Amino acid sequence: MMHFTKMHGLGNDYVYVNCFAETVANPSELAVRVSDRHFGIGSDGLILIEPSRIADARMRMFNADGSESQMCGNGIRCVAKYVYDHNLARTATEFSLPGQETFPTSLRIETGRGILTVGLEIGADGKVSRVCVNMGQPILESAKIPVAVSSPSVVNLPLSIEGQELSMTCVSMGNPHAVFFCEDLDAFDLNHLGPIIEHHELFPQGVNVHFVKADSPTEFTMKTWERGSGITLACGTGACACGVAGVLIGQTGRIVNAHLPGGDLQLNWCEQDNCVYMTGPAVEVFSGVWPW
Repeated sequence: MMHFTKMHGLGNDYVYVNCFAETVANPSELAVRVSDRHFGIGSDGLILIEPSRIADARMRMFNADGSESQMCGNGIRCVAKYVYDHNLARTATEFSLPGQETFPTSLRIETGRGILTVGLEIGADGKVSRVCVNMGQPILESAKIPVAVSSPSVVNLPLSIEGQELSMTCVSMGNPHAVFFCEDLDAFDLNHLGPIIEHHELFPQGVNVHFVKADSPTEFTMKTWERGSGITLACGTGACACGVAGVLIGQTGRIVNAHLPGGDLQLNWCEQDNCVYMTGPAVEVFSGVWPW
């Protein structure tokens, strides 16, 4: 028997397991089983909240197909909420978003991307309502994303897919993202193009796929095909990558509001430290016991 908690960030839902108290022998297999929306709990994947020797907690994230990813932007917000709300760790250290607001308390979460610092907004009920994450500096070098091209970076690269001419910008936020800015989001069948691009020969480790429309210099709307999970309501690292791509190709400014199918994220690619700051909600849905 294993206790779990279902949480989501803008509808990007995962099954979370408190590994301070539970042991998961085969997380890849478990991710596939719990993610099934008909015969399991139903989720975009599995996230383990583990003890860390170098931070307040460690996050491990597994996609619905069982593959492990380095980072999940919506997931880390939920991990931070769980760690604070369930008293696994608490600090009184302030977290300041450069040039903007200050959060009264913070946590440090170990991820595949390294240790990320998160600022917590505490609601009237004493629980976390909103989380700001320093997602670190974007990775723009083709070889490090990775993208199999000869150019040092990928910005507005023409790409022909299924007879459609696209313009691609690639960014890694600890996991690889291919961003396509366009005038009409409905002109593209994400169910069809998503898996084709995810497994394209240009991406030796696969890629997350995003189609984006710039609504103004301060906001954009996006749709996502997540590597290993398919279409999701939100992708935090993807939103950050789209924000960076928007600046690189001159479509948006550094501070933007990202409209995702599941809700909005506030993004700031800060000039002072070159880090991307992402702010959004985290919600605990229910807890249960999995008879595994």
